[in-house]
Amino acid sequence: MKSRPGSPRTMDRQWLPLNALRAFEAAGQLGSFTAAAAKLTVAQSAVSRHVSVLEKFVGLPLFERRHQQLVLTEAGRHLLPVVTRSFDRLDGALGDIIEERGAPRRMLRVAMPPTFAAQLAIPILRDFRAEHPALSIEVASRSVAGGDAEAGLSIVYSEPRVTDAINDLLWMERLTVLCSPAALGEGPVDLPSLVARQDPLHVRLGGRAHGHMWELMARAAGRPDLAVDRGLVFDTAQLAVQYALSGEGLALADPMLFRDDLSAGRLVAPFGARLASGYGYYLVTAPEDLDEAVVLFRSWLIRRFAAGGQGRGGAAP
Repeated sequence: MKSRPGSPRTMDRQWLPLNALRAFEAAGQLGSFTAAAAKLTVAQSAVSRHVSVLEKFVGLPLFERRHQQLVLTEAGRHLLPVVTRSFDRLDGALGDIIEERGAPRRMLRVAMPPTFAAQLAIPILRDFRAEHPALSIEVASRSVAGGDAEAGLSIVYSEPRVTDAINDLLWMERLTVLCSPAALGEGPVDLPSLVARQDPLHVRLGGRAHGHMWELMARAAGRPDLAVDRGLVFDTAQLAVQYALSGEGLALADPMLFRDDLSAGRLVAPFGARLASGYGYYLVTAPEDLDEAVVLFRSWLIRRFAAGGQGRGGAAP
C-alpha cells in the first residue's frame, strides 16, 4: 500500500474516505450521531466509527463530544462547508447526467450461503428489483464466515459474534425433522420409530461432529439413547433436504427455508418440536461499504424480514 502523501495538496485521491466524509457531514449538520444515523439509515455506532476514522485521518478532533450534543471544533467548522459544497457539486453534476442520458445503472454485490440462495434469493431479488429496477445486482452463492470482502453485503450463517462489521440479525435458526411423506411409511409416527426406519441426514457444521444436532434433538425428545450417529453427511442443508425429497432419510433443517416444499406437500414436518441451534442468518456490512446502493438494499431487506415473512413478504408458517 502506498504511503499517504504528506501534503493535502498532493494527496492521492485513493485516500479520500468518502463514507467517513458523508457521516461527518450529516453529524455536523444535525449536531448528533443519532440523528445522522437516522438520516443515513445506518447504525449510530457506524456513524461514530466513521467520524473517528476521519479524525484519525486528519490528525485532529472534528467535534467536541458534550452531553447529548456535538459541537464542531475549529477544524470541523473549516471542513464542513467544504464537504457540503463538494457533495452538492457532485450531486448537481450527476443529476445533470441523469436528466440528459437516463439513469446510470448502479451495481450491488451480495454474497449469501448456498441454501439461503437456493431457497430465498429468487423471491427476494424479484421483489426488490420490481421496486428498484435501476439497480443491478451481482449474487455470489458461497459460505463466508465473517462476510465477503468483495461484496457490499453478505448474508452469513453464524453464531452471534462481535466484530467491527455491522451485523443485522435476520432470524435465528430453529430446526425440526423434515422428510418426504413417503418416508413416514405405515408404522408409528414418532421419533424413535422414524429413526429406526429411516437414516438421519446430517449437515456438516464447522468443527462439530456430524451427529451433534441430531443428538441434541434426541435429548430434547427425551430419548438420548437413540442411534442417530449413522446416515449420510452433506455440506449444506439444501443437499440434505434434496435427498429427503427423494423419499429416503430424515433431514434436520429450518422449515423457514423450505416452506414452498412444505406448502406443496413435497415435505412434511411430522413433529412440532423445534431445536434452537444457536446459529442464525445475519446481514453483514462493513461500515466503509455503506454506499447508497448498500444502504437501500440493507434497509429494504431488514424491513422484509422484520415483517415476519422470512424473506418472502408473507406471514411465516
